[in-house]
Amino acid sequence: MAPPATFDERVNARLERISPAERRVARFFRDNREEVLMASASALGEQTGTSDATVIRAAKGLGFAGMGELRRALAQELRHTPSPANRLAHTLREVGDDLPIAFEATLDMHQRALEHLRRDIRPEHFRAAVRHIVDARRVFVFGIGPSSAVADYFAIQLGRFGIEATSLTQTGLLLADGLLKLQEGDALMIFAYGRVYPELTAILDQSDRRGVSKILFSDTLTAKLRDRVDLALHVERGRADMLSMHTATFGLIESLLVGVALTQPDKTMASLTSLNELRAKVVGRRMDLPNLQAGD
Repeated sequence: MAPPATFDERVNARLERISPAERRVARFFRDNREEVLMASASALGEQTGTSDATVIRAAKGLGFAGMGELRRALAQELRHTPSPANRLAHTLREVGDDLPIAFEATLDMHQRALEHLRRDIRPEHFRAAVRHIVDARRVFVFGIGPSSAVADYFAIQLGRFGIEATSLTQTGLLLADGLLKLQEGDALMIFAYGRVYPELTAILDQSDRRGVSKILFSDTLTAKLRDRVDLALHVERGRADMLSMHTATFGLIESLLVGVALTQPDKTMASLTSLNELRAKVVGRRMDLPNLQAGD
């Protein structure tokens, strides 16, 4: 069998075979590549709450001879970080030129993403995320670029469930107006990937000043920003060298929505009933289906 093509694949393939402490280190390797290139094994041990020996064992558990070989592999991959066009080209090469096969291959990618989501999100973390949402005075959802659509969707759905929710999707100076709205007692959902860009730093700093609770959704920044947020949820977007896919992100969002409804069913049902009544007024007719009795 050919070795995994990317560092992410190597970590994912071997994660369940190593000890819990080594698993924590391996995830740190995956999420903090630049830092791993520079820091010593002892420094990495301190940052992961382990030891230099555990760091070295984790590297070997991933199939490397030691930290030197692991760093060379990371450096090589970082030098060739693919552009969106290159990722798409790689995806197309893998799925081939047959449309039905491409369909099946893409569904396989989505299925793996959901399997990884089930593995990465612990029940206690899911419960904590739901509690942050339902206990908040208001919920803000931050995402820019492609993640802005995710933020808008999450905020709309939370609003339908009776939770005051607003998406923050502006960049540059326009984001400052949104940051002014953050107040103590609010909760912030952050969808961020890749690097810590200025908008992300600004929203984290403002949330700290205002006493806002924060949940991070990411596949690359969870370890780096874990100390800056109340809860970091690892959500994969697929292989780093292939087209980003958001099945796991939407799977987690919709699971959280079900969790919110389960936690406060009366409030959720009342809000959805009000929504339906408003829709009926807009279109001039009832929007719900008749309540069929047994035998009808």
